[in-house]
Amino acid sequence: MIDVDSLVSLLRSDLGQSVSTAPEALEAVRADRSGQVSHSAPLAVVTARSIEDVQATMRFAFEHGIPVVPRGAGTGLAGGAIGSAGEIVLSTLEMNRILEINLDDELAVVEPGIINDTLNAELATRGLWFAPDPASKAISTVGGNIATNAGGLLCAKYGVTRESVLGLKVVLADGRLLTLGHRTVKGVTGLDLTALMIGSEGTLGVIVEATLRLRALPVGPVATIGAYFSTMEQAARASAVITASRLRPAAMELVDASALAVIGQYLGLDLAGRGSYLLVQTDGPAADIEASAALSIIRSLGGDAELSTDPADGDRLFAIRRSFHPAMTTQGTVLIEDVAVPRSQLPAMFAAIAEIEERFGLIIPTVAHAGDGNLHPNFVFQGAEVPDVVWAAADELFLACLRLGGTLTGEHGVGILKKRWLEDELGADQLELQRQVKAVFDPRGILNPGKVF
Repeated sequence: MIDVDSLVSLLRSDLGQSVSTAPEALEAVRADRSGQVSHSAPLAVVTARSIEDVQATMRFAFEHGIPVVPRGAGTGLAGGAIGSAGEIVLSTLEMNRILEINLDDELAVVEPGIINDTLNAELATRGLWFAPDPASKAISTVGGNIATNAGGLLCAKYGVTRESVLGLKVVLADGRLLTLGHRTVKGVTGLDLTALMIGSEGTLGVIVEATLRLRALPVGPVATIGAYFSTMEQAARASAVITASRLRPAAMELVDASALAVIGQYLGLDLAGRGSYLLVQTDGPAADIEASAALSIIRSLGGDAELSTDPADGDRLFAIRRSFHPAMTTQGTVLIEDVAVPRSQLPAMFAAIAEIEERFGLIIPTVAHAGDGNLHPNFVFQGAEVPDVVWAAADELFLACLRLGGTLTGEHGVGILKKRWLEDELGADQLELQRQVKAVFDPRGILNPGKVF
């Protein structure tokens, strides 16, 4: 058996200065934004700058049976890209070029390390837009968005990442390069392996290039409503009625009272005691009409609301929602959950969270993408280890979600945080079939082992 130092020397002979074993580099990849930290540092970090670098890394790992953890910016919220002992962390963050913007076909070809906001800043000069809008868009990569099938605040109207990806280039576990998908709007030749890769969390291959479907930037006014309700159930009911009324806001967000209080403290605003918060934003030619209709619904159901078409006011109202995660991290270690239920079941899910809070003696600050039924209950605790009471409460929360016809994760992925509940949702037969699919792509089991499955 080759010793560790010899393995690293062999890896450096293939990849040179792209390989780092510096303590600070190894320490940085032991964690992501989930609050999870691996128990030990990985073997090495490889910073890939080309497809050839990724292929060389995977060929080396396949030959020597070394696990590889693909990683972008490390902004994930499920522990899906953290490195541990004996693993190579393969970073694609330096693969950050825009390779093509095609105005006629409304598509872009990019490398995986480009930041979501950076791409959209360039596209905006051409009147185009990459629609996926995760809360982390200022710091997360497009490759990471694809690997987790990220959603965000605008996906109820504009779709999750899968709807914005036409094709991919993917390096397999043995170093082979696959070109998947197409540049056309339609395309049904063979099995849809592009869709299979999206959301696979680095367990099937390493994404090294993406062909993205773009949209024209919305034109016309943007109207934003901020509304306070006495209870979260009232706010959730208002969001459900807006959806049932066939209105399609670009964004519709809920923030419960405990989350609102912490956000107020973080932003220096007096939000404690205001109740729960509903944020609604409409865009496009019908924005004013839709906002007026939504405002009438909100006020009829007891909401204290303000409406503005001023961009600065819209940014101010949105800042409350976008500050949720950084505000929570000031309170301690955060375990962020990511359940989703049918939109009509949002009031019932919030009621279930309140019951779990009371039963376990916890406060569970929660926000939700009300437009698509995706909730983010947060468990805040002190220290690195998740207390048993938090795991027990999370278990009840997931079971309540499934009883309401929901899913364990709407956009963050499974990673290491939710794998223990995977069989509860998928069932034994489907879980085994998914494991068999992984084995086809990764026969040696070296791609992101211990994550998802």
